[in-house]
Amino acid sequence: MIKELILVFVAAVLVNNFVLKYFLGICPFLGVSDNLHSAVSMGFATTFVMSITAPVAWCIKHFVLDKLGLPFLEYVCFIIVIASLVQFVEMVIKKFYPALHQAMGIYLPLITTNCAILFMALQLVLREYSLLRSIVFGFGSGLGFTLAITIMAGIREEIEFCDVPRCLKGPGITLIIAGLLALIFVGLGGLIKVN
Repeated sequence: MIKELILVFVAAVLVNNFVLKYFLGICPFLGVSDNLHSAVSMGFATTFVMSITAPVAWCIKHFVLDKLGLPFLEYVCFIIVIASLVQFVEMVIKKFYPALHQAMGIYLPLITTNCAILFMALQLVLREYSLLRSIVFGFGSGLGFTLAITIMAGIREEIEFCDVPRCLKGPGITLIIAGLLALIFVGLGGLIKVN
């Protein structure tokens, strides 16, 4: 049981990283990763939302939608859950960390439309995970997003001191770095095999 949970966690963080394998959550990945502090904060906010969305989505699926015979409402219910959680996170950050709220700007509300979170909720249903596996999967997926955005932010901060050709400055070099990171994470594909 513990071994299976560890495999689900490692697969979510490294092998099946939503950003670098499925290219989900690219908007905040590219938009917020120009500053390490903002990137880490966005990663932790997304991890929090994913960690809470996973058990809530699982409970809604099994205790409400399945019992009432309404599985076609999964998308709508999951979107409402995600939007509510993001609103909660935004209110907390705005109240306790106003500078961080201002630094994150438009990208904080964009967590609502972060397709990686909805993808995670739908994967729980498709993979038929138990509640415990869902919690581990949600947390691991969030940490995988945090890892990817933090690595990208660290590289982008260092690249400012490099002599990048003028034609590649800005989005060009950022996309090349994202592609190289994706290749690195694809290389981890043989590490473990988990659904």
